Amino acid sequence: MSINSALLAGVSGLKANSAALAAISQNIANVNTVGYKRTAGEFSTVINSQAQGAGYSAGGVLATARHYTSQNGQLQRTTSNTDLGISGQGFFVVTEKPENLDVTDTRLFTRAGAFRVDNLGYLKNTSGLYLQGWPVDADGTVPTDPSDLSRLRTINVGSVGGTAEATTRVQLNANIKSSQTVSAEAADAASVPVGANAYNSTTNSMAMFDPETGAGVKPDFELTIPVSDSKGGQRTVAISFLKSTTPNQWFAEIRAIPASDVITGAGLSNSQLKSGLVAFTQDGRLDADAMAALGAAALFPDPDAATLTFGASDAAAPGAGIVNWAAGLGIDDQVLTFDLSASAGGLTQYDSASVVQAVLTNGTTFGNLSEVRIDDRGFVTAIFDNGVTRRIAQIALATFPSPDALSQTSGNAYRVSQGSGTFNLKAAGSGGAGLIGASQLEASTVDLSVEFTGLITTQRAYSASSKIITTADEMLAELISIKR
Repeated sequence: MSINSALLAGVSGLKANSAALAAISQNIANVNTVGYKRTAGEFSTVINSQAQGAGYSAGGVLATARHYTSQNGQLQRTTSNTDLGISGQGFFVVTEKPENLDVTDTRLFTRAGAFRVDNLGYLKNTSGLYLQGWPVDADGTVPTDPSDLSRLRTINVGSVGGTAEATTRVQLNANIKSSQTVSAEAADAASVPVGANAYNSTTNSMAMFDPETGAGVKPDFELTIPVSDSKGGQRTVAISFLKSTTPNQWFAEIRAIPASDVITGAGLSNSQLKSGLVAFTQDGRLDADAMAALGAAALFPDPDAATLTFGASDAAAPGAGIVNWAAGLGIDDQVLTFDLSASAGGLTQYDSASVVQAVLTNGTTFGNLSEVRIDDRGFVTAIFDNGVTRRIAQIALATFPSPDALSQTSGNAYRVSQGSGTFNLKAAGSGGAGLIGASQLEASTVDLSVEFTGLITTQRAYSASSKIITTADEMLAELISIKR
């Protein structure tokens, strides 16, 4: 009968509003939860099939929960480099354990980016979930795959040890005084016949100079270059200059300090690495054409391709004009490229004091990890105290066709469901995944004013539903009393 259906409709109203109250309570409880997405109770009518002439039978109401997972919260600045927020539709890929993962282990998805480095060096958020990403190969490439979760690895910053970087480039900014007096040794070298104390790169060189004994030839100017080897050890290379009697030409020798650092082949002595002439134009700049014309007599026939090669410590005995690192050093081969004609200066010959303005190299000695930074593309970069930076991994972001249909799990995370569709793994900044904000956290999407308003309306609706039951009860009592 209709009164019975009214009772049942009232009961369904109580249940529906109780469910709505539970959703509101969950929202209010998580108003400060990082990356939390609000849930709302939504009602739909239930209609019973009606027979004509049989009166009306109330069906009631049904409550379902709607998850606003795709709604983005505001990113708020923090002081931790490993706090991460996403300005887009992507989700962090996380796991419940950091190591020994296989295809059967659960992968979860979250927007809660409050990650910290745990005691093993893994990035773990406050829910105990570990961040996943693509490891960077030795050549700097990232092997991404949009659908293969097995390519992902738990990001570990604690396993990054110290590092060093061998010197490969040297930029010289130095001036050699053009009015330098020609030395007696250089004058003897130009005289005919050659003088007894003439400069000679083999028999009477600048590399042989000893201020105590007077042996060798004193350079008119010398500069030293710090060089880092493959192990981060500090080596020293010196370039010595002696003015020639030919205008705008200088004798030059490159040598290692100390001599025990290198093994040289025939034609090189006293730790010499290379020798030859350096020519300048009449306006004081390096003369590339003149050096090309000098050919093998030039220090570098092509100043734009000025290189010096060291063989490895374990290389075969060096041939003529070849240099190896000493066997006891146990270091790798190395090529130094000299920038002698930089637009900002380079090697010049002006009539001012011989001076070194700057010697710039790209090598570094051994350095320890000082901090970890994450950029907006999701690259996790280790920064060392010697200035070297090394990319470790790239954070993977997952997107879904219908993120609102993801299944919720504890820890403010989600699982793939039939309604959400399959995931697509993307790098930050591509395919709508969004950019990653370091030192930022996504705030909860809960609006307390909306939730408290919902509390009031839900309470009133619950009271109204209970009123239906009491009214139907009174009507049934009247019906029963008819018999009296």
